[in-house]
Amino acid sequence: MTSYVENETGTSFPFDSKELLESIMEQVMDMENCPYETSVNLLITDNKSIREYNRDYRNIDKETDVLSFPNLSFERAGDFSFAEENEADCFDPDSGELLLGDIILSADRIKEQAEEYGHSLLREFAFLTAHSLFHLCGYDHMEQEEAAVMEKKQEEVLERLHITRG
Repeated sequence: MTSYVENETGTSFPFDSKELLESIMEQVMDMENCPYETSVNLLITDNKSIREYNRDYRNIDKETDVLSFPNLSFERAGDFSFAEENEADCFDPDSGELLLGDIILSADRIKEQAEEYGHSLLREFAFLTAHSLFHLCGYDHMEQEEAAVMEKKQEEVLERLHITRG
């Protein structure tokens, strides 16, 4: 498993962002029975920059807390069986790892939402990271049933890591 983390804000968190990302990746990949080693990129930015990314890539001109850019096109969420058939598009030729995609988090929104919801920065960062990783595994929340599935999975990851709302 490989993760790349870039923090362009200078914001420091009371935890190691890379270690936390990798712990969450491990749990998500375990829950999804992913048979491959994986790779994810994480960019930590500010509200201004995430708004620009959201506008440029999604045509939505407003801030958001997290953006997910999956590298894979799942027919069914969490079903990795197609990957080997598309090896050149799915795997890093040097490491052999499955390239899940990219995550962008807003450090500003992490702080704002942690305060708003009355929980720690660790919990908010972990929740948004888990949320995004499930997007990278093909999950969505456009329909109420899909949202319920994602929410349950996100909470399970946080429970496994003992990251509570308190």
